[in-house]
Amino acid sequence: MIIKNDVTDAIFQRQSIREYTEKKLTPEELETLMLAAKKAPSARNLQPCTVRFITNKAILDEMNADFKELVGYDTPAYSRYQTNPVYQNAPAMAMIFSENASKIDAGIMVENLAICAKGIGLDSVIILSIAPLFESPYGEKWKERLDVSENYVFDIAISIGNGDEKPPEKPRFDDRIKIIE
Repeated sequence: MIIKNDVTDAIFQRQSIREYTEKKLTPEELETLMLAAKKAPSARNLQPCTVRFITNKAILDEMNADFKELVGYDTPAYSRYQTNPVYQNAPAMAMIFSENASKIDAGIMVENLAICAKGIGLDSVIILSIAPLFESPYGEKWKERLDVSENYVFDIAISIGNGDEKPPEKPRFDDRIKIIE
């Protein structure tokens, strides 16, 4: 029997959403998401991650243009590349950077954000495909623009907003998780 509560509901209901309404996030939603990022655990509590929440569509569109210029407009670098920008038209994108490429800590933080978003009625999609932007000559420009220290590296991003689609649930493999007694 599955234990049900608000947290498990958010985990079980969360899906990657790639279509969003134009509705902006409220200040309360953004503050809640920022606290969820801040509360993410990290190894030895070093807190190596820094997060930038981008809510300005012009900035997101400029970042997308640089990304497309880098990888090509017809390159299948991410799902729905033919129709959607890399941020999937969400009204907010949180970008996580860290010292020493702390991928595990960034992964924990992005999951906190995804579950928190679902828990407060928002949707999200985790994005790694934009990483080449920060590994290219554009990277310095964007780190400066986002006020990220040059010794930090891009780890992962998440687009967040009010979903405008309800895709079918994707099947999960039952044989991948086992109890060993």
